[in-house]
Amino acid sequence: MSEGQEFKLSGIAMLANAGRMLDDICEHFVEHADVSREAEFALFTSKHGTASIRMAEKKLLIELACPSEHALQESRTSLAEHMFYFAGNDSLELTWSTPETRTAVPNLHEATVVGAEDVTPLMRRVKFRCSNIAPFIDGDMHVRVLIPPKGRKPVWPSYRTDGRLLWPEGDDKLVVRIYTIRTVDAERGELWIDFFQHTSLDEKTPGGDFARDAEAGDVVGLIGPGSGSLPQARTILMIGDESALPAIARIAAEVPAGTNIKAIIEVLDAAEEQPLPTAGNLDVRWLHRRSYPAGTTGVLASEAEKAIASIDAETFVWAACEKQDVRSIRPLLKRRQHDRRLKGTSKNSMPLGPVRVCCPDGMILGD
Repeated sequence: MSEGQEFKLSGIAMLANAGRMLDDICEHFVEHADVSREAEFALFTSKHGTASIRMAEKKLLIELACPSEHALQESRTSLAEHMFYFAGNDSLELTWSTPETRTAVPNLHEATVVGAEDVTPLMRRVKFRCSNIAPFIDGDMHVRVLIPPKGRKPVWPSYRTDGRLLWPEGDDKLVVRIYTIRTVDAERGELWIDFFQHTSLDEKTPGGDFARDAEAGDVVGLIGPGSGSLPQARTILMIGDESALPAIARIAAEVPAGTNIKAIIEVLDAAEEQPLPTAGNLDVRWLHRRSYPAGTTGVLASEAEKAIASIDAETFVWAACEKQDVRSIRPLLKRRQHDRRLKGTSKNSMPLGPVRVCCPDGMILGD
């Protein structure tokens, strides 16, 4: 913690299984912060500040320290929402030394649809205009899109005293999904988001439905940006499917000249391939799911395993795919000690490389 981190907040979480909660928090936030774990204590360090969590019987004692009041409050919200998500139906009581008193969400921006177009048969781009585009310039890639009921005046969330967002219900209930900001056009005051149109008839796709039917003048809310920073490395290996393609394209477009990028991307067929303009040196391999023999699974994970086996310790591994593929990729990276974010007494002497592994449909609420 630096001398500039003057904003502090303490919290106490009362719950039946404090150990399991601490395990869940460490496993999730290892993708968003440097995590040091020592038995019943964990320390999380990111650009937003630090969070220390100590287990004491059926309690978790929380200390947050951040360089600004805004970062402090957003850290509280992120931690609170994740803890209640992990608790599920189990009892959880979370209190803070200073209860949350804000009524408006400071990083919620209203955006208006100005156009929509098909990038590929299954990828639809919606263009939004914001009155203040500045927070999205050079920011993180991910944003929560809040879609109000068609034809109703939006009712946006506020806060609970425990730091969680209080969402409108009933006729004002919002559809909330996490997406990657594909492009920010500062001159036009626009940002673009690509929505994958799922082909499964059994899958609910409210985000895809919105993109399909989006019309100029439709209003949405955007919370963020939060998480999904640009990898900082001279060599990057990216692994993903259609859901990850907007993020892969954004990273390729923004890396410095000379960055070496290898990408393995699984899509339905050749019609779903997209140009990936970049100032880096890009080697991309497209996998076409439609060409696989009937019943074939795990192709992306298998190709990812081969690629990971061939890289050096300095390569940044970025992977975003279905949960079953993540479960295959993550252990491989850990066996290679290719994870600088997960630190403990048994690993301090090992040379670790950078990695980010996530599910596009997973919950990413902030760093």
